[in-house]
Amino acid sequence: MLIVMTAQATEADIERVCRKIESLGFRPHPMPGANRTAIGITGNPGPVDPAEFEDFPGVAEAIRVSKPYKLVSREVKAEDSVVRVKGVPVGGEEIVFCAGPCSVENREQILEAAHAVKAAGAQLLRGGAYKPRTSPYAFQGLGEEGLKLLAEAREATGLGIVTESIDVEVFDMVEDYADCVQIGARNMQNFSLLRRAGRAKKPILLKRGMSSTLEEFLMAAEYILSEGNYNVILCERGVRTFTDHSRNTLDLSVVPAVQKLSHLPIIVDPSHGTGKRERVHPMSLAAIACGAAGLIVEVHPAPEHALSDGHQSLYPDQFAEVVEDCRAIAHLLAHRGAREHVHA
Repeated sequence: MLIVMTAQATEADIERVCRKIESLGFRPHPMPGANRTAIGITGNPGPVDPAEFEDFPGVAEAIRVSKPYKLVSREVKAEDSVVRVKGVPVGGEEIVFCAGPCSVENREQILEAAHAVKAAGAQLLRGGAYKPRTSPYAFQGLGEEGLKLLAEAREATGLGIVTESIDVEVFDMVEDYADCVQIGARNMQNFSLLRRAGRAKKPILLKRGMSSTLEEFLMAAEYILSEGNYNVILCERGVRTFTDHSRNTLDLSVVPAVQKLSHLPIIVDPSHGTGKRERVHPMSLAAIACGAAGLIVEVHPAPEHALSDGHQSLYPDQFAEVVEDCRAIAHLLAHRGAREHVHA
């Protein structure tokens, strides 16, 4: 159920509806829009009678939501959501670049990487302090020491920090240090972790699972929003197919598909999406061309010595070229859009 308020509805009107929803034993989710507020309802085991709300002051209409994902749907919020990570708007007019090494290895490495990606044009720094690896013998990250080094890099550069929480046990610690908490592909359907992310005060970057459908992807985001955290950024990072020429198959078709169904911003990870350094640049351009709100790219000062994912990490000068070319494409598309708007 979705309660759509009129443009003239007051805060008191909205609060009155929310209290009514709570009195029925359900949970209200006010979603302010450009012109009016919509209030989603979750926790109801079956349909809610629209007559419960239609006579409330400030209510325009009460409608049933047809999608299984309620809060992420454009039926609830028609306008694009913009998620701010340390003041950086993801989903706004400018494309966003989040870059850095796969994992934090030592102080010198992360500081060098942070300064390099900022100089190249990145607004956010990525880096793993906790690394879920296929092999239990591979480098698993520095843990809290890695988080402290990320915080030091933020202090030195001003870049917002995006880093992963691999389980509920470390989530509190990661949230304390991070500006945006990443939920990785392997955890996309870790429902206890998603619910904890939904209670976080920081934005969440949710990566698509390795074999997940579009609906499963959006339903995972729904878990987070249903707990009250509406600051979710989706990320396409490639899915597993029969192909053997790349690490994953980067499914860029999911970008416009998400944008049609959901108001949440979506960015693309061309590093994990291809697993090949030489393919990151062309797929980055394609991602921006198809409408992605930004990129998350692995960049390392010396990829040949990286403790994880060196083969798909760009050198800083390569990343600078990616930023320049992607901004050119974004400018071209914005110019074209403005021209079409004028002629419409």
